[in-house]
Amino acid sequence: MTHAGRQRLKLLAFFAIFTLPVAVAWGMVEWRIGIPDGRTAHGELQPSLPLLAQWPLTAVEKDGEGDWLLAFDCPEVCAERADRWWRLHRALGREADRVSRLRIGGGGEPMPGAALAQWTASPEWRADHRLWILDPEGRPVLGYGPEVAASDVLADLRRLLRMNPEPPLARYDQASSVVGGDGDGQ
Repeated sequence: MTHAGRQRLKLLAFFAIFTLPVAVAWGMVEWRIGIPDGRTAHGELQPSLPLLAQWPLTAVEKDGEGDWLLAFDCPEVCAERADRWWRLHRALGREADRVSRLRIGGGGEPMPGAALAQWTASPEWRADHRLWILDPEGRPVLGYGPEVAASDVLADLRRLLRMNPEPPLARYDQASSVVGGDGDGQ
């Protein structure tokens, strides 16, 4: 093989290195080969629900401004469901301080660390015994029916917290504002 033939072969190999992955990816998308059909979340995506501020509720107070929110609907006294979501909250471990709980409806006192609100009207999208996960800005992310396993909700919540990490200095900023206000602890 001549020198020019080897150079042409190198050029073809160079083009193949860059065009072959594109061709394979196009084929995978076009013929649905190797692309998973399932979804990763156990809950239902809730893009059509309004922001939490637009829900017809009495005043809602979260523990932390940047917290994710577990909001669950209790049309009647629901101590068992409240306990279930309290246990799930504790199962988050060191990430538990990034999540707040909100019980909507029901009688009696809320579980420790949970806020309580009441429906002022019943929106058409509301269903009894639903659970919603809302992001720190109050957007509903996932919704669950009453039959959902707590382990499925825990897996989804852990995934959301992992995919949306807390800013590195967020805890430091909160601690310094409590101690001294200016960050130097004095």
